[in-house]
Amino acid sequence: MFLKPELTCLSLAGRKHTDKHMPNEDACYAMTENDVHVVCISDGAGGSFYTHAGIGSLTAVQTIAKLMTKHFDAFFMDVRENVVRSIIVTAIQSELAIKAKENSLKTIDKMAATFMFCAVKDSRVIFGHIGDGLIARVSSSGIVPVTLPQNGEDASSTYFITFPDAQDYLRIVRTTTDDAHAFVLMTDGISESVFDSSTYHVLPVVARLAELGSPQEANRYDKLKEAIDKHIIQKSSLSDDATIGIMYFPGTPSPDFDSLPKEKSVPLINFSDVMKNVQMDILPRVKLARELFKKSSDIMSHDAQVDSNKIPDEMDIPNETIDSFKESTPAKEDIDAVGIECQNIENSVKIESKNKRFKAGKRVYLFCALGIVLVSVAIALYYFFR
Repeated sequence: MFLKPELTCLSLAGRKHTDKHMPNEDACYAMTENDVHVVCISDGAGGSFYTHAGIGSLTAVQTIAKLMTKHFDAFFMDVRENVVRSIIVTAIQSELAIKAKENSLKTIDKMAATFMFCAVKDSRVIFGHIGDGLIARVSSSGIVPVTLPQNGEDASSTYFITFPDAQDYLRIVRTTTDDAHAFVLMTDGISESVFDSSTYHVLPVVARLAELGSPQEANRYDKLKEAIDKHIIQKSSLSDDATIGIMYFPGTPSPDFDSLPKEKSVPLINFSDVMKNVQMDILPRVKLARELFKKSSDIMSHDAQVDSNKIPDEMDIPNETIDSFKESTPAKEDIDAVGIECQNIENSVKIESKNKRFKAGKRVYLFCALGIVLVSVAIALYYFFR
């Protein structure tokens, strides 16, 4: 039996903003509509360049929440993940463009933000995530990451929904709730304190934070705010804005907190094995496949040409006549060559005819001139001897 999840989201400004009297640029949004439950959070890029990142983060979470509650089934059932990613990115960027116009911005770049969401309908769930931050799944068996932080060339860079190629970096996960006890979404202001990126280990504290999303928890927002402020924000003068979203499933078994591992061993990762190596590894086979395909294409083209020269079988013509006819029938290249040659001959005839007309006209002019000279001489002699 499906149990309606309890939605909780909270966003707090980090000390690097509060100490400078700057606003929180993260955003969170939760809503339930059409039997769809959605939690979204977003981390505005901030800084001197991203002057309107707070608007970008709020626009992103509101847009995706409304989109998922209205069209959950379409997004879940369509197997074309590239289409799903494209529509989500287009929807958000369109709303950002409208906001840019309202705020006299030339582009949406200054509203850069990451975002992640969790949408649930009955036992189906859709996760979406672009940029850093973390989505974790809490169950009776422990805590596992659903999506990992997405960093650029270095740990301090990430990917934003405002990028022209944002859909290449948007990750979509469609699955079922099954034994899930809670889903926890965190911006990097929290995830960097509770997730070990070297071992991909989510610390047990996330399971305890998830319990603060229980409807049975009295004053849960106050307790959640106190826990994040005390254990994360106040620990550093450079703490970032901290945002959390919790989708809690009442009546499901929680993990045994005391048995949750506090650390994991570092996996043996070959960091020199990059995608460039993969490309170079398959390159010889790719070249071979192209050559074979080209040869096959040439053969098919030749066979099609031969077939086009065949006489239909239903015609009652002796085989030897057909053979002689095929031998005497020029190929397309021959026909084209003959056509070109005929055109050349025709042009030559026209030129020759023109030359003949020119020569004939030239002779007429000469005879006329000679006749005029002779008449003039005769008249002159007549008057001279008179």
